Amino acid sequence: MQTEFARAQMIGQQIRAWDVLDERVLDAMRRTPREFFVPEKYAGLAFADTDIPLAVGQHMLPPKIVGRLLQALNAAPGMRALVVGCGTGFVPACLSAMGASVRAIEIRPELAQAAQRNLKRSGFGQVEIVTGDTFNLDIGTGYALIAVCGAMPLYDERFARALAVGGKLFAVVGARLPQEALLVTRTAEESWDSVGLFETAIDALEHAPRPESFTF
Repeated sequence: MQTEFARAQMIGQQIRAWDVLDERVLDAMRRTPREFFVPEKYAGLAFADTDIPLAVGQHMLPPKIVGRLLQALNAAPGMRALVVGCGTGFVPACLSAMGASVRAIEIRPELAQAAQRNLKRSGFGQVEIVTGDTFNLDIGTGYALIAVCGAMPLYDERFARALAVGGKLFAVVGARLPQEALLVTRTAEESWDSVGLFETAIDALEHAPRPESFTF
């Protein structure tokens, strides 16, 4: 009962309050047990508006950012989705709850293994988890949706090029704070539109390209 109250508080006071009003998104986040994806020692923070540590330099995205990500991508049944930097699996689970067919990449083996366990436990065992460095993998092409769950200090167009025409990419870009969350849509084979969504601050993807340091 306490868990369900905390979940309802999260939906009402964090996610709705951050202009996430799409009922399909809210329903997916209600049906995805966030408490299953939080490291045990942080179980009491499962529904808190905070960054929850996962590994050195890595944190779970706060619920409100996940809500905005899901609302921007607007997943629907049958869509192919890629999640980059899946952590313990919460974002892939939410996209799967909205009907997408999800492939997720995680560089850290211990997090990838945790994601597999968490997804199976919560009823989303159909999500494919790949362990590896996104920047050294063939990530594939033709995705309807891509969610990059770590910041890119420098925008890298490889993710936008992995979209099908009409596909959407959620990405956070910036080497300094605040960073900007973007929604990128592939409008044609060599054409993309980009819209700024909100300012934020999240961990950078490991091994993501960075601006060259200025030296005298």
